[in-house]
Amino acid sequence: MSRAVTVGLDGSSESIAAAEWAAREASVLDRPLRLVHVWDAVPEAYPELAGADARRLWAERARFDPRELVRRIRADRPELSVETAQPCGDPVRVLCEAADEAELLVLGSRGLGALTGFVVGSVSQSVVARSRCPAVLVRAGQAQRESAAGSASGRPPGRVVVGVDAAQPCDEVMEYAFTRADRHGAAVRAVYGWSLPVLWNPQPTAAVLALRDEVAAAQQALVEEVLEPWRRKFPGVPAAAVAAEGRPAAELPKAAEGAGLVVVGRRDRAAKPGPRIGSVTHAVLHHCAAPVAVVPHG
Repeated sequence: MSRAVTVGLDGSSESIAAAEWAAREASVLDRPLRLVHVWDAVPEAYPELAGADARRLWAERARFDPRELVRRIRADRPELSVETAQPCGDPVRVLCEAADEAELLVLGSRGLGALTGFVVGSVSQSVVARSRCPAVLVRAGQAQRESAAGSASGRPPGRVVVGVDAAQPCDEVMEYAFTRADRHGAAVRAVYGWSLPVLWNPQPTAAVLALRDEVAAAQQALVEEVLEPWRRKFPGVPAAAVAAEGRPAAELPKAAEGAGLVVVGRRDRAAKPGPRIGSVTHAVLHHCAAPVAVVPHG
């Protein structure tokens, strides 16, 4: 039985946007789409919301009927197999269990605007930190904008931006980024953030600038080296290497502007107490407007 592209629904506009994005992805992957509408009966599941935000969320949940969403998806994509489930329980536990059987897990991300970033939400963040399959977070409106742009161009828009650790490159993350780009006819941009030593002399003398350029060229060569085997494996995917001077947590969101998907990794930290997503992944989830795929790896 084919593993499904699974979506976590809670009735919010963000989760509906996630379902629309996932429906297109399932069609490309030729996988069934599974909509999991989790009922948790307690508002404490969303401790980060208060006031008007809480009232909006609960109003959306109260009037949400997943059957209408299913009808709309089936009308748009009659070839797509769509199944639904409406379990009641703790959303994190239910969605993590669903991820164990999924090809891909897709969740919604609440947006707060370009300057303040995003509230990923305690449920989404907890699930992303625990999911055993790749998890994608989509903000409200993202699927509609991608669909409109894709119709105009004849293919899904936007490049795939992937965060690279040039010192410890991760095959799982690169494989996901290149496979996704290959299926969608997109390009890959591999981004690596680097910094000079703390004791570096910042005075812009000729010698300082020359050495800075030398270090920058060496870092660029590292990223090119990481990309080389993937360029050979996916010769039809245009791939660019970007070595940006700065913290990865800051440089990757900058490089991701206008992207169709951002891909980052989540290292398995089972030896430490509690699940973690890492500072770079955390920054990307909160500050990238594009959908973000978090790929677990060892």
